[in-house]
Amino acid sequence: MRPGEKSTSHVRFREDSGRDTSYPPLPPALTVPVYDNHTHLEVADGDQPLDYTEQLDRASSVGVKGVVQVGTDLETSRWSAEQAMREPRMLAAVALHPNDAPEYAEAGGLDAALAEIAELATWPRVRAVGETGLDFYRTTSDEGRAHQQRSFEAHIEIAKQNGIALQIHDRDAHREVIETLLRVGAPERTVFHCYSGDAEMARVCAENGWYMSFAGNITFKNASNLREALEVAPRSLVMVETDAPYLTPAPYRGRPNAPYLVPHTLRFMADHLGTDASMLAAQISSNTELVYGRWEDDPVEAS
Repeated sequence: MRPGEKSTSHVRFREDSGRDTSYPPLPPALTVPVYDNHTHLEVADGDQPLDYTEQLDRASSVGVKGVVQVGTDLETSRWSAEQAMREPRMLAAVALHPNDAPEYAEAGGLDAALAEIAELATWPRVRAVGETGLDFYRTTSDEGRAHQQRSFEAHIEIAKQNGIALQIHDRDAHREVIETLLRVGAPERTVFHCYSGDAEMARVCAENGWYMSFAGNITFKNASNLREALEVAPRSLVMVETDAPYLTPAPYRGRPNAPYLVPHTLRFMADHLGTDASMLAAQISSNTELVYGRWEDDPVEAS
């Protein structure tokens, strides 16, 4: 569970902290549809929380044709995998969040938890291991960081064993994440979720064929590093996401985020690059399917 959340069953409720909790209006629909590469539909937010089918219906209505629903612990990873088997607009990613790895380790359950993630990763509509990585912002002790490192390397191996993508959470740990990927060998399809580096790091990602997924924070005034990174990132390695319900794009920053708001971020990216939104959407949609496969695939046959 992330700070500022409370849990009931698989549903997590984000606390409002005095902010505007009304959902933003629907944006104009995209002409060329895209996917939300990373979202958390198990986290309920807003003054009238939407369930995941309502979220997906809204997304479909504005040209967001599918999502990658991302687990952060055993409970949400199980839920993500189960719902993806029922919902054709959803694929799943499963993992232990870096900040949870020390808690599992201190309770003596990290190995068992990793074994369950490895089992979930074999499910046909689980197409990524994530979000995993390193977070040195909230985990500050040497022991905690060592647990994160062990968990990260185990997740990398799970992704490679199953031939599926890796979704990386990287916060205040750019150098250590890159060193780990280079040392142990990154999976063929590696995605920096909610890319948080600068242009120099984007060049490193490009050299290694790692994907960069941009979220709503690229629209924030203080995010010049993200916009500079986007400028140098090869279009063939760019994706878009919400990380909903967090990181709502301008002009709705702070309000509940949802997959249906992807068009705001996509159009902002296209404007910043001086390109047509439909052309960028077509490229991003193609990139996303190359990483995760097709959403429409028969679950029995999906790789």
